[in-house]
Amino acid sequence: MNIETLMLIVVIVMLAFTMMVIFFSRYKKCPSDKILVKYGKVGSNKDGTARSSVCIHGGASFIMPVVQAYQFLDLTPMSISVDLRSALSRQNIRIDVPSRFTVGISTETGVMQNAAERVLGLRLAEIQDLARDIIFGQLRLIIATMDIEDINTDRDKFLAAVSANVETELRKIGLRLINVNVTDINDESGYIVALGREAAAKAINDAKKSVAEKDRDGSIGEAEAMRDQRISVASADSTAIQGENNARITIAQSNAVRREKEAEALRQATAAERIQEARALEESYVAQQKAEQARASREQATLEADVLVQAEIEKKKIEIAAEAEAERMRRQARGEADAIFAKMEAQARGTQEILLKQAQGFGEIVKSSGGGSGDALRLMLADKMESLVATQVEAIKNLKIDKVTVWDTGAGADGKGKGATADFLSGLLKSIPPMNDLFNMAGLSLPEFLGKEKSGESAGPVEAEQITQ
Repeated sequence: MNIETLMLIVVIVMLAFTMMVIFFSRYKKCPSDKILVKYGKVGSNKDGTARSSVCIHGGASFIMPVVQAYQFLDLTPMSISVDLRSALSRQNIRIDVPSRFTVGISTETGVMQNAAERVLGLRLAEIQDLARDIIFGQLRLIIATMDIEDINTDRDKFLAAVSANVETELRKIGLRLINVNVTDINDESGYIVALGREAAAKAINDAKKSVAEKDRDGSIGEAEAMRDQRISVASADSTAIQGENNARITIAQSNAVRREKEAEALRQATAAERIQEARALEESYVAQQKAEQARASREQATLEADVLVQAEIEKKKIEIAAEAEAERMRRQARGEADAIFAKMEAQARGTQEILLKQAQGFGEIVKSSGGGSGDALRLMLADKMESLVATQVEAIKNLKIDKVTVWDTGAGADGKGKGATADFLSGLLKSIPPMNDLFNMAGLSLPEFLGKEKSGESAGPVEAEQITQ
């Protein structure tokens, strides 16, 4: 091992030893008669605010260098003399209440924190002065709310009120009240002395009364002793007789208890047998009920299966019938469509045959007329002449004329020719559609043999010249 390694080991050992010394020097143990107060950076409260200090009573704690420091609070009790003078009572009587209070630093968790915040670093005399001021104020407050009789005679009530009030105020600075001792109570007016004299006189009178009562009780006691003797003898005799009777009664009661126990045992046995029988019947009824329920469930399942199968069959029947009806309607529609098609086809064939026959007839007419279309047309018109004339006449056939009055001078409107009656009849005949107009509406020309127009007018049945061949 070289010298450098050895030096390094020595340095490490010294550093470790130094750290241990620092650690042990900063590890502080708290005695039982003190409170260790750590302050500095000691963490935070639940609400996030920084804590002012940490109080430890008993145990030990490590004080971090630089960031933390510590002090001790002494728990040694402090005796404080409170010489209260001229305190005003509720009756406006001033009294003196000399007393002595014993206080000390409290070890209660919250109160220790108050002591660390308010009396840490104060000397013992300063703490005593602070406590004395608080005690003086609370004593004056309590005396002002009480009568002198209560303060003088009921010391327990007075001390309880003092302890409660003073304890509450001392806790605010981290102290606790250990003991209260009121030495004497005096007043300037002598009221308390007078109360003492009254009490002494009452005590003397009570003593004399007690002596007389004791003498009376002695005489009465002697007479009562004689009476008691006689009563005791008679009582002993009656007690003996009563003992015998009680023994007999005890025997009878024991026999009655025995019989009662036997009857009770018999009753319990009978009841147990009946309970077991009832339980057996109940279990059999339960088993029978379960069997009936199972049978009912099976019958219900069977019935549901039958109903469901029957319903499914009916459903299939309805579906098959509906499909058959639809197929029938489809076939019927196809048949009706085929029939309509056949009918229309037959009508078309009939029309075609009619047209073919008409064409053949026209061809025969043309052939009969020597091949001339005009001659063929004349033949057809001659054949239809009657129908054409009937059509013209049909125009005025239903014209109802009840009576026509014509004033006729015998001359025409121009003084020549026919008269008014002839003009009326001629106009009436002109209401019949001219033959030439019928042909024009049909897109044909009137043959010359039926007549021709005069001066650009349509030829009518009266005005057209007859052309003879």
